[in-house]
Amino acid sequence: MAIDVRARLTARRRAARRRSSGGGALRLLGRGLNGVWLFALLVALWWVLSAHSRSPYFPPLHTILNELAKVWFFRAARVDLVPSMIHLAIGYVAAGAIGIALGALFWRVRVARESLSPLVYFLYVLPAPVLLPAFILLFGIGAFMKVAIIGFSALWPTLLNAIDGMRGVDPVKLDTARTLGLSPRRTLWSVVLPGAAPQIAAGLRNSLQVAILLMVVSEMVASTAGIGYFILNAQQTFESVDMWTGIIVLGVVGSILNLMFVLIERVALRWYYGERALQQA
Repeated sequence: MAIDVRARLTARRRAARRRSSGGGALRLLGRGLNGVWLFALLVALWWVLSAHSRSPYFPPLHTILNELAKVWFFRAARVDLVPSMIHLAIGYVAAGAIGIALGALFWRVRVARESLSPLVYFLYVLPAPVLLPAFILLFGIGAFMKVAIIGFSALWPTLLNAIDGMRGVDPVKLDTARTLGLSPRRTLWSVVLPGAAPQIAAGLRNSLQVAILLMVVSEMVASTAGIGYFILNAQQTFESVDMWTGIIVLGVVGSILNLMFVLIERVALRWYYGERALQQA
């Protein structure tokens, strides 16, 4: 009887894993397609309502798309988009690595957690755009300033989620690791980080949105290149069509980055979604 129950549980686990690995991508695609209709409807309404517009501030959508193809597929992509993506990538990756490392330090060293937590929460509540003038004074208006403000702003969601996730690891698992004689380093890699991974991923996703925001803000102030500079400069020179192309490109890039993150998260945390599917089965 016990063997039969064990066999049934094993079969359910295998079925849940197959559903999470094979069906997870299909469900994600289905949800994406389910939301496409609203986006397509809004684009169609924009196209129709602006088709005969003669306002210099609200040009027809077909005019914007034609200009987008001319500007961004040749000149602006190399001059403005590529530098922005480089600054974003460096700042975001640095913030993620530092946030996870500091979270592990706070989990391991109680003195560091107790002494640095007030400073962490103080810096977290400061609006990052307010600190931009200070960063300009400290680092100038070059690429390093942009990377620094992006990294500083994107650090806190990852760090705080890492701290909370590591604190929330099941004490039974920690006791088991201690009983097995695992070193603190081995416990961190084998128990703590996997247990906190879902919450760390949530922090990284929030950090991505913050990083994109600060990428644009840093380029709108004291900059001569970048997608933020392109949008602001087009608005100030009354090139409204170019301004709209920059906004559309920024939205497309942000959506692609978010989709890439979700797909990578699904693959990296496949075991987590498998467990959730097993619990719901």
